[in-house]
Amino acid sequence: MAVSGNRASGARLPTGIDPGASALVAHQDTVATTAQLQTWGVQRSLVARRVAAGEWQRLFRGVVVLHSGPVTWRQRARAALLGAGDGAALSHTSAAFVHGLVRAPGAPVVVSIPGHRAVRSQPGLLIHRRDRMPFAGGVLRTVGVDPTVLDLLDELDSEDDVVGLVCAAVRQGVLPGRVLRHARERPRVRHRELLLDLLGEAGRGIESPLEHRYARDVERRHGLPTPQAQLSERVEDRWIRADRVHTGLGVRIELDGQLAHPFGRTDDDTWRDNAVLIARGDVTLRYRWRHVVVEPCATAAQVVAALRSRGWTGHPRRCADACPVRP
Repeated sequence: MAVSGNRASGARLPTGIDPGASALVAHQDTVATTAQLQTWGVQRSLVARRVAAGEWQRLFRGVVVLHSGPVTWRQRARAALLGAGDGAALSHTSAAFVHGLVRAPGAPVVVSIPGHRAVRSQPGLLIHRRDRMPFAGGVLRTVGVDPTVLDLLDELDSEDDVVGLVCAAVRQGVLPGRVLRHARERPRVRHRELLLDLLGEAGRGIESPLEHRYARDVERRHGLPTPQAQLSERVEDRWIRADRVHTGLGVRIELDGQLAHPFGRTDDDTWRDNAVLIARGDVTLRYRWRHVVVEPCATAAQVVAALRSRGWTGHPRRCADACPVRP
């Protein structure tokens, strides 16, 4: 068969193929299985010759892209789904990339399949067999965003990484209640207690790993009063937002650092806000990772001193004999 260009899909298809096949190839991002090609009258020997000549490219076992140019990630993902067969769906890091939870899809395309089927992993393709497939849909069939968050949690070891993932998911619009519902439906969820803490009542206002550590290791561990989190106030015609504010006492806590504020305010913004707060008489305490992670007790003692200077009469607690916080 002669080979002709297909403008709609960019594929180089043999002439004489049913127009419906060309439309399907276009829908499949110019990717097709050798089984599909056979049903259209393209024998395996011809496929092999086209691949050997560099006119087509074999992406996975039994799956080719029908052109010789650069292969996109979408085409690899499509090839992975076609190669994995019925019920397959992008999952884990690949699904997270589709949903915008991560910026890069990672090296292998990750696909989940129903547990009753068997598909071997191969270079560039990672297969997960699941007894219970979560909901999946979309043009590129993909596991839903809520179960994808739980899939990613299962692969994380660091508590800070867990907090960072959950915070990023919430910023992307993932609904905490839906994630918790999916977590209840799973018999095993890694980091379940931390997830419940972050998405439940205790985690409201936590937007970064640093804020999580501050709330846990500085505030709760030392019995400090619970402030308002992520409070925005209009002060002298300016909107000012603080990570944590002890209202009525005029004490504000700002947690600075790349992880805490990856898209943070500029130095000029901070300078102007400080000027407004000085005129108002508020106290602003700023802490970075070292203060919260390495010296949480010293940080708590400083916050206690600031609160007491503004009239707080509560009773903090020492977390250990050497803790400098004085009840």
